[in-house]
Amino acid sequence: MVEKVTATNAALELIEKLKAVHGPLMFHQSGGCCDGSSPMCFPEGDFQVGDSDVLLGEIGRSPFYISKDQYEYWKHTQLIIDVVDGRGGMFSLEGPEGKRFFTRSRVFTQEEREELGQTR
Repeated sequence: MVEKVTATNAALELIEKLKAVHGPLMFHQSGGCCDGSSPMCFPEGDFQVGDSDVLLGEIGRSPFYISKDQYEYWKHTQLIIDVVDGRGGMFSLEGPEGKRFFTRSRVFTQEEREELGQTR
């Protein structure tokens, strides 16, 4: 099955490290406010999701959400969550680690779009 969101090994390692300190986690793909368009990592339940958010899947057994509006722009792509050196969003848990989560993407193939039920 095609995953709408996935993570690199480096991201998965950082997720496990953060879980050891903070417990269960959750992610929300920012739409450009405050911290740019970085994926934000929170203790599970610390970010209020609602009807305007879409659950894309899980990375590191942690739910990953994106706003509906942002999803409409990116629904033809697979989000690949990675880690890079540097300070990320001031509200995201990885900041003190000197790392930040970073979203990469790739366009789904026609076959993958069909599997996901996307005709265009």
